[in-house]
This record gives sequence, C-alpha cells and structure tokens, in this order.
Amino acid sequence: MNKVYPDAQTALDGLLKDGIMIMSGGFGLCGIAEWLSDAIRESGVKNLTVVSNNAGVDGIGLSRLLETRQIKKMISSYVGENKLFAQQFLAGELELEFAPQGTLAERIRAGGAGIPAFYTKTGVGTLIAEGKEEKVFDGEKYIMERGLFGDLAIVHAWKGDTAGNLVYRKTARNFNPMMATAAKTTVAEVEHLVPEGEIDPDHIHTPGIFVQRIVEVGSAKKHIEQRTTRKRTDPAIPAGTGEEV
Repeated sequence: MNKVYPDAQTALDGLLKDGIMIMSGGFGLCGIAEWLSDAIRESGVKNLTVVSNNAGVDGIGLSRLLETRQIKKMISSYVGENKLFAQQFLAGELELEFAPQGTLAERIRAGGAGIPAFYTKTGVGTLIAEGKEEKVFDGEKYIMERGLFGDLAIVHAWKGDTAGNLVYRKTARNFNPMMATAAKTTVAEVEHLVPEGEIDPDHIHTPGIFVQRIVEVGSAKKHIEQRTTRKRTDPAIPAGTGEEV
C-alpha cells in the first residue's frame, strides 16, 4: 500500500466533505499541520467541526479557515490568542464547545482507544458540567465526558517513513500523537521522509498503522506566537539591528 502523496491537496483528495469532524494536532503554532490546513481552505469544504486545542493565531493555521467561514464548530481548550475566533463566537457565528485542557486530551485519547466515555472530577460544579451526567464514586462527584473520534486527523511530524511511522520533534509532539489515533483517516505532513526501516523502532511516536496518507513538506515554518521586545540600554547596540530584544 503506497501511503506517500506528492502534495497536501492530493493527500486529502476524496477525504473532504461538508460537515465532517477534523482532528487537528498542534499547540499554539507548534506542531500545527499548516500545509494540510491550507489545503483544506483551498478545497472550499464547509460546515466543519474542528477539534483542536486552539485555532492558531490570526492569519496562521486554523484561523485561515475561520477567515473563510469554513468552520461551523470548534471543540477547544484555549482560544485567547485569536481575535477572529473570539469575534465570531461572541457574534454567534461560531459554535464553541469548551473543554479543560487535560479533559480535552483525555477525550481524544479515549476516542482513539475505543472508549466512548469516562468520568472525571474536572469541571464539577462549573459551567463545564451543565447538561452532563453526574455520578458519585467513593463519595466524590464526577461528570461524564464523551470520547472524541473524527472523520479526518491532520498532524505534523518532524520525520516519517514510507510506512507512515512518525517521529515528532520536542514540544511539537503535544496533541499530535493522540489526534493521529482518533480518526477514521489520518493524514500526516512530515518535514523529512525516509525509507521504511530507517527509523529506530524505539524512536517511533506514532506507529504507521494509524497513518493512511503522508506528504513531505520540508522544514516547518517558524512563526512567533507572541513577540515581546524591550529597548536595550547599551549604547553600543544601535536601534534597528535586531539585537535590541
């Protein structure tokens, strides 16, 4: 079975339909499947439900799908870096299901493991618990959370082989391994594609059994999520040199 595709658009061919649920790896701008999300934008598919810790920042990542109003609902943990996200939600133009970050991670992991639901103390007595089943264990209240399993997962890895085995680099590992297990079809974009067997089995984070399609995209774009600068007091460093940070 050939899993390697020449570009992101081809790798998504036949997988995109209106109304599907997409699992998207990444945390902030680290480890996001930027080439694949841009290809989804170009496809014009709409009414999407997207599961992601956040939606990137304005103009980068999933936010580009918000610009084109292709996302109907987000299931997320943190949205504070994205003004467009907030604007659409407050205007009633975007559905949002908030989940505490650990709960979101476990919902994705559970979906990938075939677990339909689980109980957690996180969120008991808060707005998160509204409308959810409650149960008492050992005298403590817990709420039931549903596992998440999508139609399509898009992930970004540092290295992959032609069999679909993936290695994530440092903090880009974040939500990607869980997302890769929690969908009917997983498409991975990798910076470096190597022949099958070249990756040490002990170094593999996502086994190829979870990955159906893979595309090599080259080195990741190094975006800065928050730029904080201050003026240097050293007169030997002239302003505008880039060293006054």
